[in-house]
Amino acid sequence: MLYRTILKAGYTFPKSHRITLRSDYLLCYRHGKRYFSADFLIYVRSRKKDDQGFRLGTAVSKKIGKAVKRNRVKRLLREFFRLHQHELVRDVDYVVVPKRHIKPDLVTYSQVQAQLSKVMVRVSRELGSGSDQRCG
Repeated sequence: MLYRTILKAGYTFPKSHRITLRSDYLLCYRHGKRYFSADFLIYVRSRKKDDQGFRLGTAVSKKIGKAVKRNRVKRLLREFFRLHQHELVRDVDYVVVPKRHIKPDLVTYSQVQAQLSKVMVRVSRELGSGSDQRCG
């Protein structure tokens, strides 16, 4: 029942909200501002106003573990951005990189939410917290 309510509210994560090109990742790394949390490094880059919303990229190194562990971290990150997409600043690219010391088996969604929520508050304060700047 809760799942249907969330889908009706528009909490999907379409492909248009993903960074897929290497050149977009490199732009984020070179020209984006860096934010830090205990387990993540977040690159944030503003784009020209195109009303496409935010885009998310994840860069999980093989140093984190094998594919199963890397995919778990990526799923948790996508879930955070999916559920908080209406609170994020529009026309911004986010690239999230887990730090090397992260333990994928022990990471929970609540830990990801606690860390990234604080960072997203800082991002929205610095990039423009006006209601017209938010997604949704």
